[in-house]
Amino acid sequence: MTAETSQTLDRGLRVLKLLADTDHGLTVTELSHKLGVNRTVVYRLLATLEQHALVRRDLGGRARVGLGVLRLGRQVHPLVREAALPALRALAEDIGATAHLTLVDGTEALAVAVVEPTWTDYHVAYRAGFRHPLDRGAAGRAILAARRQPMDEPGYTLTHGELEAGASGAAAPLLGVTGVEGSVGVVMLADAVPERVGPRVLDAAREVAEALR
Repeated sequence: MTAETSQTLDRGLRVLKLLADTDHGLTVTELSHKLGVNRTVVYRLLATLEQHALVRRDLGGRARVGLGVLRLGRQVHPLVREAALPALRALAEDIGATAHLTLVDGTEALAVAVVEPTWTDYHVAYRAGFRHPLDRGAAGRAILAARRQPMDEPGYTLTHGELEAGASGAAAPLLGVTGVEGSVGVVMLADAVPERVGPRVLDAAREVAEALR
């Protein structure tokens, strides 16, 4: 540190870098140890960063990078969508169902990219920008499953009728993408998800994760 630099800003940026380097977030105690400062300082830093949506804390108290970081770069969301679209298109056409990339935004799941199949007579209308609670719908539940199993590779999640009557969903979490917490999935008008859909969604999630690394 030199006389011309800000110690508080330096610590705040270090917090963001530390959080960006982990997929599972850090507690106040962990950040305190890594920064070499007391917990009170960390609480103040996190509160300030939260006000700007640069950091969010989950129900367990772990701090993670917030989507405000993405908003700092106006082209980041378009770049994320562009990277995911090839895998989403292939998934939608293969399954004949609407495919989507969903990211965490606070306590909600936010659809940031959606591709509808071109050859079906009907399919579920699902729009980018659609939000729903993390604990409802396959997209959010897949993300929560990844949080509960940080050391394992979670499988896919299936749901029925949680967001729309008569609609079923399948989703798998994005893994190994630093600073990004999300899932890839499909939604279809069906009483149950066909057996082959889950493994196919898992493959698509791996493809999107690879494109985002």
